[in-house]
Amino acid sequence: MAAITAALVKELREKTGVGMMDCKKALNETDGDFEAAVDWLRKKGLSKAAKKADRVAAEGLVAVATEGSNGAVVEVNSETDFVARNETFQVAVKDIATLALTTGGDVDALKAASLPSGETVEDKLTNLVATIGENMSLRRTQVITAEPGVVASYIHNAEADGMGALGVLVGLKSEGDKDKLAELGRKIAMHVAAGSPAIAVSVDIDGVDSAIADKEREVFADQARASGKPDNIVEKMVEGRMRKFYEEVVLLKQAFVMDPDRTIEKVLEDAGKELGSPVEITGFVRMAKGEGVEKKEEDFAAEVAAATGQA
Repeated sequence: MAAITAALVKELREKTGVGMMDCKKALNETDGDFEAAVDWLRKKGLSKAAKKADRVAAEGLVAVATEGSNGAVVEVNSETDFVARNETFQVAVKDIATLALTTGGDVDALKAASLPSGETVEDKLTNLVATIGENMSLRRTQVITAEPGVVASYIHNAEADGMGALGVLVGLKSEGDKDKLAELGRKIAMHVAAGSPAIAVSVDIDGVDSAIADKEREVFADQARASGKPDNIVEKMVEGRMRKFYEEVVLLKQAFVMDPDRTIEKVLEDAGKELGSPVEITGFVRMAKGEGVEKKEEDFAAEVAAATGQA
C-alpha cells in the first residue's frame, strides 16, 4: 500500500476538484492507488449526480457558437445563477456550444459526443455535478445554416464571451459581402431578442402553423359577426385583423426595432440592393435560459429552521 501523504491528497484534489476529506477517503479505499482513487471518486460523483437529478435546474447559461455559414445555440442549466459565473462551468458550456456545431441540433447526439478532453458531454456534466455540487443538464440545442451566407449571433445579458441569459441566431443567405451580412444579421438578431416573450414564430407567413392561423381567423370572424356587420364587411374586418396577427408573429412582417418605418422584409430588400445580391433569412432561433421550466418556490426561512432543528 502506497503512503497516503498530504501531498498525494492535495494532488488528487487538484486533479478532481473534490474536497480533501473525500480525496483522503478515496485513497484509503483504494490502498493509495492514485488512478484507482480517481475512478472511485468518479463513481461517487455519479452517485451524487443521481441524488441531485430531481432538483429543478432553471438557471445556467445559453451559449452560441458560429463558424461561417453554420451556427449553434445550447442551453445548459444549473440550479442557481452563481454557477453561471463559475469559470469552470463557463469553459464547459463554451466547449459544448462549439461541439453542437457538429451534431445537427440533436440533444441526444450532443450528449453522446466527445469533448476535447475525451469525455462525452453527458459525462462532463455528471463530473461537474460532483465537483460544483448542483444539478446540471443540457436542455436544448439548435443549429442554423445559411449556405452561401453567414449565421450571426447576439447574446443579451452576457456573463462571458458568447454566453448569457438569452441567445439568438439568424441565418442570412446571400452572395454579398460576408462582413456586411454579419453586421446586418446581428442587428436582426437584436431585433429578435427584443421580442418579449419570443413574439416571432416564423420567418414568413407560409411557416405559420395552419391550425394556429385557422384558429385566429375563427376567433376574429366570431368577433366581427358579433358586431352585427354584413358578411362582406365581416370578411374585410377579418382580413385586416389577420394582417395585424401576421405582423406580430411573422418576422418578415414585423417593424424593425432600429427603424420602425421599415419592416424586416424591407430591410432585407434594401440590403440586397446595396450588396448586389438578394438577402434571405434561412432561419432564426431565440433561446432564453429557464424558458418554460417550472421553478420551485423556496422557503429559505423554513429551510434554515429545518437545518438547525428549529422546525
